[in-house]
Amino acid sequence: MDKKEYLKQYYLDNKEKLNKRNKEYLKEWNKSEKGYKSTRIYKWKSRGVISDDYDKLYEYFLSIKECENCGIELNVDTYTRKCLDHDHNTGLFRNVLCNSCNLLRG
Repeated sequence: MDKKEYLKQYYLDNKEKLNKRNKEYLKEWNKSEKGYKSTRIYKWKSRGVISDDYDKLYEYFLSIKECENCGIELNVDTYTRKCLDHDHNTGLFRNVLCNSCNLLRG
């Protein structure tokens, strides 16, 4: 049996254990500063946000403490959660808003 076949068989025999370990690793990774940043930027890109400098955009996003539309303090609550608003046609960033304002803007 060559290495490729061996690894495939090992994965099939240990699939549940490997998936559990990977899930635990990702939980810890996403809690880290680097993991949070990487995941956040990945989600922005997958949702169509276009930027020349995602690192600069991320730093700006972190610095905003109040909704740029209604002025409410941003936190982790459902309606006051921080959102990156962008134009869905061009993909360009517009504002950092609370979830309520982001949903209203559409």
